[in-house]
Amino acid sequence: MTYRLFEGKDHAFSYQKYRFTPPGELKNIILQYLCKKKAQPHVLAVDVGCGTGQNSRLLAPHFREVVGIDVSDSQLEEARAVPGYPNVTYRRGTAEELPFPDGCVDLLAAASAAHWFDPARFLAEARRVLKPGGCVALLGFSDSDTRFHYQGAGEGLDHIYEEVKQVLLPFTSHRVAEAEHKLEELYAAIPFPDKERIESVQVKASISVRNLVGFIETWSMFQIYKKKDPEAAAELLLTTQKRFLEEMGVLSPDTEMEQEMEYFCILTSKPAQATS
Repeated sequence: MTYRLFEGKDHAFSYQKYRFTPPGELKNIILQYLCKKKAQPHVLAVDVGCGTGQNSRLLAPHFREVVGIDVSDSQLEEARAVPGYPNVTYRRGTAEELPFPDGCVDLLAAASAAHWFDPARFLAEARRVLKPGGCVALLGFSDSDTRFHYQGAGEGLDHIYEEVKQVLLPFTSHRVAEAEHKLEELYAAIPFPDKERIESVQVKASISVRNLVGFIETWSMFQIYKKKDPEAAAELLLTTQKRFLEEMGVLSPDTEMEQEMEYFCILTSKPAQATS
């Protein structure tokens, strides 16, 4: 099944503006794993469920070619609008039917997207398109461990954030729950003997109140809520911003706070061809 929850133009614009680029620490772990499993050159990386291209651009300096794949034309339009990455291209496609010939991909990656894939069909495609020794890297973050800090404020900010998630819980897909469980189902289904989990990469970054509210707006569950009740969804964003500002004791939504997030990664490698 292909999920189509990210296709509106407004949603794609918010996704480009507010979604996080994966941390450099995780990118380095992925590249080190690839180098252990497959010798240079690293020619082709495919970023599946690329959205607006944050992960595609992160990979660009390390491959001759990076191709981002997504089902949403609006997301791809936003990705193509970002200049300065001549070796990155984007194509419409799905994780279950990758538009590549057999044995041509060095790295098959997905950032905060693999929970939407059909595990069996995606893994069959991974086996088909990867070169011998080619790798899969599926990364994401567990939002249950997100924390915020601003001077004396901390627990109060966390509480507000949790309350927003509770409001949106009835609109949350079971596939999002799979992401919170760090892709356990998909990991169990991997057919390759060489596989490993990176359970926790802690990342601290600054984020403004405005950008945090924008990030919430990109969530699939918020978009479902917005379709059901646009006025209530808009009010939730306004109220959340107001509550954060009041808890922090500031007036400007551009005020930044510290955000702590926990990322994870699944890594696996297609076996090299047997030598005769």
